[in-house]
Amino acid sequence: MTFSIIVPVYNVEAYLSQCLESLQAQDYTDFEVICVNDGSTDRSREILSEWDEKFPQIRVIDRKNGGLSAARNTGLQAATGDYVVFIDSDDWVEPKMLAQLAKEANGEDMICFACRQTDNNTYDTLDPEQSDGWSYYNRHALEHREVSFVCVWQRCYRRVFLEENGLRFLEGILHEDNEFTPQACLKAKSIKVIPDILYNYRVRSGSIMTTRGLKSKESLIVIGNELSALFDKEKGFDKTTVYRALTQYYQMAFINNTLEEDQHLLSLIDWYCYRRVSRTKLRHRIHYSALRFSPRLFRFINRHV
Repeated sequence: MTFSIIVPVYNVEAYLSQCLESLQAQDYTDFEVICVNDGSTDRSREILSEWDEKFPQIRVIDRKNGGLSAARNTGLQAATGDYVVFIDSDDWVEPKMLAQLAKEANGEDMICFACRQTDNNTYDTLDPEQSDGWSYYNRHALEHREVSFVCVWQRCYRRVFLEENGLRFLEGILHEDNEFTPQACLKAKSIKVIPDILYNYRVRSGSIMTTRGLKSKESLIVIGNELSALFDKEKGFDKTTVYRALTQYYQMAFINNTLEEDQHLLSLIDWYCYRRVSRTKLRHRIHYSALRFSPRLFRFINRHV
């Protein structure tokens, strides 16, 4: 069994070597590391060149800066392994990661594992589980977790499964995992959950996950529109869980804005899409109506009702 490890790299000179060291230390050797340099302007490219000389499994691909989604898609296009693993270049993995995945894999579309959040040394306890992807999504997507359910690096993916279903990351947005993961779960015929902690997630100031701004809010609305339209076309299964998640994306974009931001964000909403996903819960229907009337009314109701 072979693995393709995709590592997008952008201005992470302080963390990149630790990430690559954790891959070099793997107990399992049948893998490739595809490092996609997404137009870094610090020493990241120089560090990649140094590692390219001493780590034979590494391939470095250079591209103009296009964001995390574009870098991951570039890596997917180059991947040749049976399974694909995504690793953010400021994180690192356990030495047994690939050996454990190879031991557990038996043709499943996705294998899910536990992750440690390193700033507070917390992690989620996962119970072993085997099911189809949509049952897995409905059981866990809305759970409170130390690490968000949608993060793609807490799973590995059968490469042919991704290819056959055209699963790629939406480019030009933030929070791309929120858009990708529900689709992957919908398409997955088989998933396996293992309890092993295999990934170490670093929370740092300035990362995409900790930066909140207008682009972040725009992306949440785009994801809400995109997934609402996509799931509306799909028939024959319960959509309650994903609709409740999408409703939250619309709401999160309006928690705290200026008047100008409110007006801009309102113009991005596909109101037909938002109305459709808000129907699963009375509170969400109230929020929808309030936001249509006024973001200020929405915020008042959100705080007090």
